Amino acid sequence: MGTKKLTARALNRATLARQLLLTREPLEVTEAVRRVVALQAQQPASPYIALWNRLAPFDPTALDAALTDHRLVRSTLMRITLHTVHADDYAPFREAMEPTLRGSRLGDPRFKASGLTAADADALLPPLLKHAEGHPRTAAELKTWLEAQVGRPLDTSAHRLLRQYAPLWHQPTGAPWSFTTRQSYVTATTPPSLTDPEAAAEGLKTLIRRYLAGFGPATVADMAQFALVHRPRVRTELRSLVDEGELDVLQPSEGKEALYDLPDAPRPPADTPAPPRLMAMWDSTLLAYADRSRVLPAEYRKYVTRMNGDVLPTLLVDGYVAGIWRLVPPAESKPDGGRNEPGGPDDGPGAIEATAFHPLPEETWTALASEAAGLTTFLTTRDPAPYRRYDHWWAKPLPATAETRVLPGA
Repeated sequence: MGTKKLTARALNRATLARQLLLTREPLEVTEAVRRVVALQAQQPASPYIALWNRLAPFDPTALDAALTDHRLVRSTLMRITLHTVHADDYAPFREAMEPTLRGSRLGDPRFKASGLTAADADALLPPLLKHAEGHPRTAAELKTWLEAQVGRPLDTSAHRLLRQYAPLWHQPTGAPWSFTTRQSYVTATTPPSLTDPEAAAEGLKTLIRRYLAGFGPATVADMAQFALVHRPRVRTELRSLVDEGELDVLQPSEGKEALYDLPDAPRPPADTPAPPRLMAMWDSTLLAYADRSRVLPAEYRKYVTRMNGDVLPTLLVDGYVAGIWRLVPPAESKPDGGRNEPGGPDDGPGAIEATAFHPLPEETWTALASEAAGLTTFLTTRDPAPYRRYDHWWAKPLPATAETRVLPGA
């Protein structure tokens, strides 16, 4: 067992290093996704913005291509939500998630209310996967197929829950972010083993290793939170990995729960500089821990994670969340930070409206303005305001100390 102790700030820097947030790196997109483990993807623009924050250069068409040819795949995985992962990681991650997905999807009262059982789902899965093998099917087509199999109409919840349980990948449906509200599905070409306890255990071992590479050092609670699996399962596989000499066991300086990590994983000094970033909605870094104070100060959590679970785009300053941001479309922004009337004469790249929860030095605002110029330029070719539907959160209370500035686009 290791004896090294890590301060909270050192843990923060370890996270930033592994999440490619200390410096943008010149990686190919598939390798970058493997490095950061998974990109939360229920909002289609977020994986693109997440990689824009992490790579230099970042070509969004490379991500389009990787999703189209299924080198990267989008599917229901950790925390029972959509993630983009490397295709090679999909099967073990899905096997790790099997007990959680089976219980939450096939045990859901809405699924049971349809009259279908878990045994029915097991019988339906082979022909369903054959139906979607190499032939993308829309949600409506899968619903029609399923109703034909069972011989009666089913409500929306029943077939949605079965789709989320089935090993299906989302098929890209178009611009600007590869996926739209028109969902299409295709059978995973690397099918996971379902209902096999040994496969689930081995898959969880793989997920733990990959999680620690991208988010460690971490506690049992952190790993369970990231995946949404029961802690006893995590403890069982951790014991095996520690006994096999694969992991270090560390102690936080505050004397809290033990931390686990890969022996050779980077742990930069606590005073390593961390540049500001404009993080995507639902960026996985904010959701990967039971104790989110590693990146998100506790006093700001209610302003960032809203009651329905929306996790807003955030300002990352010195490695910690310091505020939130939203995009101002081109027709509403002016280069001097003011606003035009819609259709005004100065249309061009939009702007970033940044709200800091506490006072920031002018040099930090200058650095954030540089990030804003780069991000608005990037978005101009795709969608200048991909998160517009979430603007209503800015009408809710923010800290009394908050300062808002409009950072012009390039």
